[in-house]
Amino acid sequence: MRKLKIIEHISLDGVIQHSADDDDFPCSDWTTPYRTPAGRDAMLAAYGESFDLLLGRRTYDIWSGFWPKAPSSPIGNRLNAATKYVATHFAESLEWGPSEAVGPDLVHGIGRIKSQDGPDLVLSGSSTLTSMLLEHGLADEILLVVYPVLLGAGKRFFAERTPPCAFELVNTKTMSSGIIFSTYHDAGPLKTG
Repeated sequence: MRKLKIIEHISLDGVIQHSADDDDFPCSDWTTPYRTPAGRDAMLAAYGESFDLLLGRRTYDIWSGFWPKAPSSPIGNRLNAATKYVATHFAESLEWGPSEAVGPDLVHGIGRIKSQDGPDLVLSGSSTLTSMLLEHGLADEILLVVYPVLLGAGKRFFAERTPPCAFELVNTKTMSSGIIFSTYHDAGPLKTG
């Protein structure tokens, strides 16, 4: 069975949005000043040598407009080679391949993909899928790449309907730029009191 990892670049106040896309987000490319060779190497290690992608349609469209045309790079080459499993109603329009639609029942479709032989699955971006993955126990690992910034507005990592649950910190790594890589595994239901 494949492992599904959620990897997100996130501000201290929980924002994961990076560009304006269709709205008036004022903080485009806020991660750029913190990029270092050590951070790049840590991201490459987090993704792994070989992986497949799980993407929402919006993230797929944004990435498919950039990565196939980007200059050759270790991460770009890996993203382009990965099979992209996309949450979409329009499978016929998936031109950045290899790609495959998850299917109309996302929980069943992602479970089916996880049960197949293959490399780990990585979800990056695609914030609308995060709560559903956690609610149905489909995410095996969360890597938060936390930047020392407050953005105040923008798309958040967790939606209001995210179910209460606990996580165990299994690894942390600090970069000289102030970025912190924190890896979590599911620790079951939230315990209170």
